[in-house]
Amino acid sequence: MAIAKTGILVLDCTEPAPLADFYAQFLGGEARSGSSPDYIEVVAGGRIHLAIRRDPGAAPPSWPRPDDSQQAHLHFLVPEDNMDEAEREAVSLGARPLETRENHGPYDARRYADPAGHPFVLAASEGHALGQAN
Repeated sequence: MAIAKTGILVLDCTEPAPLADFYAQFLGGEARSGSSPDYIEVVAGGRIHLAIRRDPGAAPPSWPRPDDSQQAHLHFLVPEDNMDEAEREAVSLGARPLETRENHGPYDARRYADPAGHPFVLAASEGHALGQAN
């Protein structure tokens, strides 16, 4: 019998509201605060996709520096023919490119940091099957 019914990825940062707004806009959803402004859920399509939690001492990963571990990153699948549009939208919302190489086609993967510094990837959905490592 499973004890946990669901899982959620929680990102720590110093200011949760702006980061929750970034992901709500990016995912086409909404940011929902409960009784605490220190924990905000991002909901899209009626389901929680991730949450943002205040940690006054949070420091973003320094990836892709080779001397530090990436630890974890978010991976968003985008239709191959919408990669440029997705990239423009992410950057207009405040994402920062982590690399600038040209990489088109079914295995296109573009790396960014969100406004709080957490790394994420936009990956062409034609080239990435669920469960396949990046």
